[in-house]
Amino acid sequence: MILNPKKQADRISSVHVNRYHELRETFVHLKENKSAMIGLAIILFLVFVAIFAPWIAPNNPFQRNLAMRLKPGIWAEGFGTRFLLGTDYMGRGIFSRIVFGARDSLSVGFIAVAIATSLGTILGLAAGYYGRLVDHIVSRFVDIMFAFPSILLAIAIMAALGPGLEKAMIAIGIVYTPQIARVVRGSVLQVKGMAYIDAERAIGSSNMRIIFAHILPNIVAPLIVYMTLSVASAVLDAAALGFLGLGAQPPRPEWGAMLANSRQYLLSGAWWAITFPGLAIMSTVLSLNLFGDGLRDALDPKLRK
Repeated sequence: MILNPKKQADRISSVHVNRYHELRETFVHLKENKSAMIGLAIILFLVFVAIFAPWIAPNNPFQRNLAMRLKPGIWAEGFGTRFLLGTDYMGRGIFSRIVFGARDSLSVGFIAVAIATSLGTILGLAAGYYGRLVDHIVSRFVDIMFAFPSILLAIAIMAALGPGLEKAMIAIGIVYTPQIARVVRGSVLQVKGMAYIDAERAIGSSNMRIIFAHILPNIVAPLIVYMTLSVASAVLDAAALGFLGLGAQPPRPEWGAMLANSRQYLLSGAWWAITFPGLAIMSTVLSLNLFGDGLRDALDPKLRK
C-alpha cells in the first residue's frame, strides 16, 4: 500500500511535531533537575576553560624554574601572587597546567567516546537488525572483549600502539566499543519488533531506510545517555593511562600524568602538587555523571518525577 502525497506529508509533519514536543518536554524536565544543571554548568565551565586556556593561565605551563619548585600558592604569603595553586617539582605553575590540562583530558574523553560510538553503533545496528550469523559473530566478539578488564585491555592496546595521547584516545575508544555495541543492539531489538517497522517492510522500504530513518532515531535517547556517562569513565581511564606513563607524555600537562609525577612529594609536605589535579579529575567526572543521570531521567518517561 502506497500513501498519497497528502497523507504522507501529514504523517511526516506529525512525526516532526511529536519529536519537537518530546524534545521540549525533555528540556523542561532537565531544567527542573538541579543536580543535572549543576553538572552541566561545571561541564560548560571546563569547556570554556579549555578553549580559552592561553588567556586564562597566568603563566607558561611549560616553563621550568627550579628555583621555585614545590612552592605553595595563595594560602602562603608572598607566593600566591605569581602561582595561585603553587608549583610542581619543576617549578611550573600548577594552576596554569591544570587549565591547559583541561584540553587534553576533555579531548580524550570526548574523542574516545566518539570513536567508540561510531564503531559500536555500526556493530550494534548490524547485530540487532540482521540477527542470525551477524548477531552471533558480533556477540561473540563483544563477549571476548568483555572477558578482559577495560584498563588492562587499554594497556595491551597501548603496548601495541605505543605511548601518546592520541594513541590513548584510540585505545580507550576500542575498549568502549563493545559496551556501545551491546547498548545499541538491545535497543534495536526492542524497536525492531514495533508495528511501524513491519509496516515499513510491507510498503517495500529498504533495510538501509528502515535502519537509518526509523530505527536509529528511536534509539538515540539511550545512546546519548550512555555516551555522556562513558565520557566520565573515559576521562578516568585517560588519567589512569597518564598515571602509568602510557598516555600524555612530558611535558604535556595532562591531569593523570601530573598525579604520577607529583605523588612522591605528598609525604614531603607538597600536598598541593597532587591535590589540585586530583580535584580537577574528580570535579570533571562528577559533573559528567550528574548530567548523565539527569539526562537519563529526563529522556525516560518512567523515571520522570
